[in-house]
Amino acid sequence: MNALPGTLHSPKQVADRRAQAQHISMFARMLLRAAVLRRRRAASALLAMIVAAAVATAMMNLYVDVQAKLRTEFRNYGANVVIVAKEGQALPADALTKVESVLGAKTLAVPFAYAVARTRDGQSVVVAGTDFTRARQLNHWWKVSHWPDVPNEALIGMRAATVVSPERQPFELTFQGKAIQLAPAGMLQTGAGEDSRIYLDQSEFQSWTGVAPSTIEVAANGTAAEVEASIRQLARLLPGAEIRPVRQIMEGEANVLNKTRATLYASSTLVVLTSALCVLATLIGWVFDRRRDFAIMKALGASERLVNGFFAAEAAALGVVGAILGFFIGIGVAAWIGRVNFHAPVVPRFSVFPYVLAGSVAVALISAILPIGLLRRVQPAIILRGE
Repeated sequence: MNALPGTLHSPKQVADRRAQAQHISMFARMLLRAAVLRRRRAASALLAMIVAAAVATAMMNLYVDVQAKLRTEFRNYGANVVIVAKEGQALPADALTKVESVLGAKTLAVPFAYAVARTRDGQSVVVAGTDFTRARQLNHWWKVSHWPDVPNEALIGMRAATVVSPERQPFELTFQGKAIQLAPAGMLQTGAGEDSRIYLDQSEFQSWTGVAPSTIEVAANGTAAEVEASIRQLARLLPGAEIRPVRQIMEGEANVLNKTRATLYASSTLVVLTSALCVLATLIGWVFDRRRDFAIMKALGASERLVNGFFAAEAAALGVVGAILGFFIGIGVAAWIGRVNFHAPVVPRFSVFPYVLAGSVAVALISAILPIGLLRRVQPAIILRGE
């Protein structure tokens, strides 16, 4: 009787499926029995795969996490891109909006406007207007005693303080005949040009001087190539501005990341190669130990392809089990290294597991190539006669 579509199966289909299930079950039992009977060699090869997978997992977790942490740390050193208006010009009013639209929401861009004002005794001092909230986030490395938080307060560089307010008292500045009364909110020390400037809130500065921002300092995220691409895109949107990277920061970041990547890759490669040699030696030993088993399989009618496939399946099973166990061990090792050496947690990256699994199976199968070549030389008649 023919089967009804979507409901019953024909007796032949049922028989075929049962036969296929039996073959799979028998294949699994043979794999398990081979591992149990030669558990010392199996344990040796499995340990090698676990070590390789654990090291690869730890290194990849560390690289991905440390790379993100290093980039965050480099952002703490300030801007890596500077946008400056051409001489005698100001940046467009929508320049900051364009910068953020190109570089994304996570990018931190801080506008600066500059003017040269005079004190009551006629001395010149550079005054800068900025967004204090943004500047505080961008320049974590600035040493600031207190940030301004009320109107008419100024952040004064250490050298500028000796000119405008040696006693930390309120002072007056004049720009193009317009005066403003300011009070020191805190002292700024960087060891650079910022120490000679006075910083005001952008809105107060512009109301007093009428000078629009001429500089935008940007902490752009991404690799050096991504930042360079963003710079080219900004150059097209802001043709009246000069856009240049801060080479010291970008090159320093690239060098540190490249050296970190090279070190981790070299360590992983060395451990994986050592593990592959260990697996190779174990599999060759398997072939010599089990020559009689394979000879019986061939004498009973097993094809060369089936015998080779069975041996490759054993190697692949070692790779799979080693990858699973090694992955979780590697996550623990990465967390321990991050806590001990970097004093920061390393977030487990489960996205690396497919790469660890594929790599472990590939290493196991590559290690099985030479033993399979030896396996092909097994002659049932000679082996079973005891020669």
